Amino acid sequence: MENINTKENQNVDHGSAAFVAKYASRDLQAGVITATMAIPLSIGIAMMSDYPIQVGLATVAFASFIAFIFAMFRPGNFIGAPGIAAGLAPILAMGVATFGMQNMAFIVFMTAAFQAVIWKFNWQRYLLMAVPSYLVEGLLAGIGLKIALKFLPFLWMLPVGMAAGEDFWSDARIQIITLSVVGAIIFLLLFKKFKDTKPALPYFTLIVYGIVASIFVDVKMLTVEDVDFTLALPIPDFDSAYLWIYAIFFSMMLAVVDVIEQVMSNAAIEKIDPLQRPSNSNNSLFTIWVSNMGASFFGGMTNLDGLAKSSTNRLAGAYTKLSVLVIGILITFFVFNSQYLHYLPYFALAIIMSFVGIKMFLGLLHIAAFGPYAVLLAMVCAGLVFKVGIFEGLIIVLLIHAVISYVIFSKIDNMPTGTIVSKYFQKFKDDDQALD
Repeated sequence: MENINTKENQNVDHGSAAFVAKYASRDLQAGVITATMAIPLSIGIAMMSDYPIQVGLATVAFASFIAFIFAMFRPGNFIGAPGIAAGLAPILAMGVATFGMQNMAFIVFMTAAFQAVIWKFNWQRYLLMAVPSYLVEGLLAGIGLKIALKFLPFLWMLPVGMAAGEDFWSDARIQIITLSVVGAIIFLLLFKKFKDTKPALPYFTLIVYGIVASIFVDVKMLTVEDVDFTLALPIPDFDSAYLWIYAIFFSMMLAVVDVIEQVMSNAAIEKIDPLQRPSNSNNSLFTIWVSNMGASFFGGMTNLDGLAKSSTNRLAGAYTKLSVLVIGILITFFVFNSQYLHYLPYFALAIIMSFVGIKMFLGLLHIAAFGPYAVLLAMVCAGLVFKVGIFEGLIIVLLIHAVISYVIFSKIDNMPTGTIVSKYFQKFKDDDQALD
């Protein structure tokens, strides 16, 4: 019966994904509310990615405009809000450290090119079989731990020009820690109470609290360096053949993680859609690779429809992508008027990003239903991603699983190699489908 209803729902004309007149006022309101949450979150993710804050915001704005335009004729989902993903931040930071910021435009361009191939042949189905959702949760858990540990020091960081001294527990330090603890308590209490009704309220309240506190207490404030945006071809400047080869594999990994996160987000967005409208993941992939490729020409970052922003958009009352257009307009304002972002204290931003990182790490709890083997493998993946590296950690875990599967199938079940390969991917597929 469920399959029949799903097919019937897909055949229903739900109207335009970009604009429906009777929902316009709700979408406008939702866009303003979601932007309130998206701006500080995007700032934190850009910082975690070692990208200029203005570039991060410009990427979100550009992706929002593309998402609205494409929703007119090729919608992927109806209420997803695009942006830069926290889960990709350490990967981009690793890219900046490895290739240099001057080559990241080419990395993003190559990422978009690989995504275009995946979209063209609809290879997302095979990616989900090769890298199951519970390993993605492990990957994100390791990344979440990296994010939390990077931003935690900002909770007690002294303002610029104030000497730390030998005594850690100075009066100035105690003041900042007290502000951080109070801010964290306020944020968590509001999040617990309003996460299902007014999800942007905790973020807005924390920002206001931080701004007011900074009037009376000297705290470290956000500084945003002006970026000279120029359109240019994403031409690389590598000085070795090794970097060329590594860049190709790095871009491929970035593309795969971005695609898997988008597909998983789409599944969740479909469930929270107020009208239960079906999502089309391949259309979403079309939108994000075009956005990524376009962003590479102004030095932008990668994007996807983040679940946190999309959930906020839904709870704020969004019905169509008109809300996303509003988000893009509001964020564009701060791209060109970044001086207003200097009023944001670091400790408030650190509370938000530490919360995001811890929440990503606790995503490991979601995979308990897969069984003890999946939980153990995901935990190993999280540990390796945190300790060894994102790309290396994921590859090692996939190899571990391959070896274990080979030993079981060949030594215990006496299967030929061809059957083992088939069983290897089928097991991943069966595990994921068991929870659908």
